[in-house]
Amino acid sequence: MARVEVVAAIWRKHRIGDLDLDDSLLLVRAFTADYAGTADSAPRFLALEVSHRILEHAAELSGIHGLRAYDAVQLASALAAREVDERCAQFAAFDRDLTLAATAEGFEALAAAIAPKRDREGTQAPPPAKPRRPVED
Repeated sequence: MARVEVVAAIWRKHRIGDLDLDDSLLLVRAFTADYAGTADSAPRFLALEVSHRILEHAAELSGIHGLRAYDAVQLASALAAREVDERCAQFAAFDRDLTLAATAEGFEALAAAIAPKRDREGTQAPPPAKPRRPVED
């Protein structure tokens, strides 16, 4: 998920004028090197296939944390990666709600990821309500 999510976020920042073309290309190349590795360095990401188990867990997480579908799959994938490699302890996202959900699931958030949430007009939005477990019938 990160392979698409990070690159899409960089190009979105370019489209809205927050990054110029050269900086965008530099960031995409740097992320690609981190993700896939280079001739001199191993990949810094653990890539997993999205399995039925991950999707089921994502469905649970969407109810527990109020996440959008794609964000819930990203968090469920990170939790599955942590099961494979306990060193998978940090979580980075540009989405405040996803970052808060990740910290609730025991990840260490990278500081830049917890920016105040803003509405479409750019004003700071109120903090989200605390996540609740869904009621089971």
